[in-house]
Amino acid sequence: MAVYVLNTLVVPVNFDEYREVVVVMRRVSVEEAREVLKSGFVSAVGHEATAKLLSQLLGVEVPYSRATVYMKPGDKAIHFFLKTRLPEGKVLTLEELKRLDYWLVLSQVVPT
Repeated sequence: MAVYVLNTLVVPVNFDEYREVVVVMRRVSVEEAREVLKSGFVSAVGHEATAKLLSQLLGVEVPYSRATVYMKPGDKAIHFFLKTRLPEGKVLTLEELKRLDYWLVLSQVVPT
């Protein structure tokens, strides 16, 4: 089982490998997210300021990484989701990000 940190609510699944998956998602607190990540994780946070903010929030180093990841049954992810849609092409600084509302969401791909 792998654990990921993502800066999207999208759950990346390789549909060449799986025809169907079930995903369970729920909002979590910073403390719950820290608990999920304490045994290690893979970062696929493709925005540098977001990685820095998550590092500060979660108390662990969340590397900036534009890696492509695919979740499999049993995998979990902590998703960082801004509650505001940004204008096309807008890249936020760390200070701008800190002023916006967000959710932390836990997802798990459930075996079918």
